[in-house]
Amino acid sequence: MQTATLSVSGCTYYIPSHLEFSITPTRARTNPLMVETVLNTDLNLPNRRQGKVRDLYDVTLSNDEQALLIVATDRISAFDVVLATGLPGKGRVLTQISKFWFEFVADIVDHHLISTDPADVPGLSALEQEMLKDRMMLCRRTSVLPVECIARGYLTGSGFKEYRRTGAVCGINLPPNIENSDRLAKPLFTPSTKADLGDHDENISFDEGVRIVGKETMEWLKSKTLELYTRASDYARGKGIILADTKFEFGIIEDRTEPMLIDEIFTPDSSRFWPVDDWEPGREQSSFDKQIVRNYLETVVNEGTWNKRPPGPELPEPVVQGTMQRYLEAYELLTGASLDLS
Repeated sequence: MQTATLSVSGCTYYIPSHLEFSITPTRARTNPLMVETVLNTDLNLPNRRQGKVRDLYDVTLSNDEQALLIVATDRISAFDVVLATGLPGKGRVLTQISKFWFEFVADIVDHHLISTDPADVPGLSALEQEMLKDRMMLCRRTSVLPVECIARGYLTGSGFKEYRRTGAVCGINLPPNIENSDRLAKPLFTPSTKADLGDHDENISFDEGVRIVGKETMEWLKSKTLELYTRASDYARGKGIILADTKFEFGIIEDRTEPMLIDEIFTPDSSRFWPVDDWEPGREQSSFDKQIVRNYLETVVNEGTWNKRPPGPELPEPVVQGTMQRYLEAYELLTGASLDLS
């Protein structure tokens, strides 16, 4: 892997060795820059609201059930800031990865996904249906539990920073001398609070989670989170991918006794995917997610031209292409299929 340089607006950005990335062709794919980019939607449906990267709408199904339409746009966020540049086709890739995983773990826990077919959404025009192809999930509407459920099989990111500072993660004491990206003796359940848009999630202890949702629910969340992580981690490793960590959200439906798995699952936006054959503890890992974007932004921050606050900067073409290549590679390795974005 070689240190990368990017030339943008006459300036050259050097990616430091500890933040380096590579853009290595795998096999011929659609040029991301030739794919339509969907940054915002304005469908003829009620109660439109926006998260960092997804647009949400209320939907009434033909049986009068109240549902939720989740549209994965091509917006990208980093450091809790939505960037000026989108990733063409990103929403489609993430939706199809989630669809794959929802089917894969359906025997472990009920989930909210009803359909990914735009024809199943009442009231859409033909043009709207075409725009939503591959990038929408029609879901059961739930009351979201205010705890995010994180499973860590490897220690990196905010978890490693907390460990360096305290010797523990979310109140769980760990052995000394663990290195960045080290594999843990067993996966950890490390919950966090679910922050409002623009705020940062905060790691919490299990006991703090109990005070929020109750002990019985917290025990259930821990058990299901670790079971889901173990199932997916074992599968991904067999495909050449380390699932370092991931996060889940769960919701409640009135007539059900147990929470339901919601949101996206096991995507490059909600998980850290590393190549098995490139893993080496003690350093940052190459990845199948938006780490390329983060690494580039760190160089912009180090130069003093951005302070990690809105508005986010634009991304140069090599970063856009490299990131989308990694997303598509993850999809192909995990599913064994290719995704035509044209």
